[in-house]
Amino acid sequence: MNCIRTILIVFAGYTFLLFPLTIHAQTTEATTAESAVKYPQFQFRGLFQGRFLAAMTDNVDVLGVQHTTGEVTQTSFDIKRMRVGLTTKISPETEVVILVNLADFKSDTKGKVLENAYAKYTFNKYAALVGGQFRAPFGIEDQVSVDIIKSFDFSNQYYEFGKNGWTSFQIGASVLGSVDIGKVPANYAFTIVNGNGKNQEKDKDNGKQYFSRWVFGLSKKNNINLGLNGGTGRVSTQEVFAIGADITSNFKLADKLHLELQAEYKQGTNHNLYFSLPVEGRTASVADYQMRGFYFLPNLRYSIAYNRLSSIEFSCRYETFDSSYKIDSNVRQTYTPMISLEFGKAYTGRIELGFTLDNYEKDIPDTSVYSSNLFLIQLQCRL
Repeated sequence: MNCIRTILIVFAGYTFLLFPLTIHAQTTEATTAESAVKYPQFQFRGLFQGRFLAAMTDNVDVLGVQHTTGEVTQTSFDIKRMRVGLTTKISPETEVVILVNLADFKSDTKGKVLENAYAKYTFNKYAALVGGQFRAPFGIEDQVSVDIIKSFDFSNQYYEFGKNGWTSFQIGASVLGSVDIGKVPANYAFTIVNGNGKNQEKDKDNGKQYFSRWVFGLSKKNNINLGLNGGTGRVSTQEVFAIGADITSNFKLADKLHLELQAEYKQGTNHNLYFSLPVEGRTASVADYQMRGFYFLPNLRYSIAYNRLSSIEFSCRYETFDSSYKIDSNVRQTYTPMISLEFGKAYTGRIELGFTLDNYEKDIPDTSVYSSNLFLIQLQCRL
């Protein structure tokens, strides 16, 4: 295992080192067919998400924190995201991507603001190299931008697995592509990351996390895709792991009516929780602290195309998540019913209304681990 890890680390290092050489070769040795196309090419994009929040549970604020004493803020306007991004194509095969979230300036910016910062070189449809800071592919939500998901935000499990280095923005390298297995099309990704989140000066230890994702196209007609994820690694001399499975589909019920379904399960070591506990307050093995979660998200979409209104969508995500189901289990169940009005194409404009209904098995006063209900109105504009 140590030999394999060493090889993977060396491979990742070469990936970073070879990017400048590859870029130079492609920009100075362009073919005759490419010479008519001017490089670099730039594509700017952005996202604004603003919200109105109203807490509907006594003594719980808009951030979900319960207060036994003192004044509680139960209504507030908020800027959730203000993203600005730039994709630069240096050659037909090479692109560099940067994405920042300016809304992170409203709080402590350490480890925030910069989200994507990576280079990608595509050999062909079978293989591409990615190196830098990017969203590690380990589930449905890593493959979908937050501005086109079918709910207000990502799931609870997405953020918790992100804290443990498996999802969200991580620093590392990945090989990805697509192949046909018999008659079944498949997309794959093999990834190695530091595992301690974005915008870090260095890895927190010598351990790395290795994982893979495979997505199999089971039905082109109903767009049914099965995803499988698995990973292992070492954090501060402790062995950690994560696994997951997911499925998506899109059924055409009528000419303008579609039913989209998502379901995802994940399980893994919660080493972030383990190392946050005092030594005397935890067991000797990180394997005793494991998290697991499941969510199901149906979305009913009706295309209208009336003036500027493109569609109306109804969704209700159900999620159950336990951050430590073996020790001190405290299951969190979340319902997120939402109605969405889409303006323009591809969610150029979007108004969302709904609720986040949280229920914990055990409430802990004066913390965010407390059952509560929140009403939201969210305005979204894509640039």
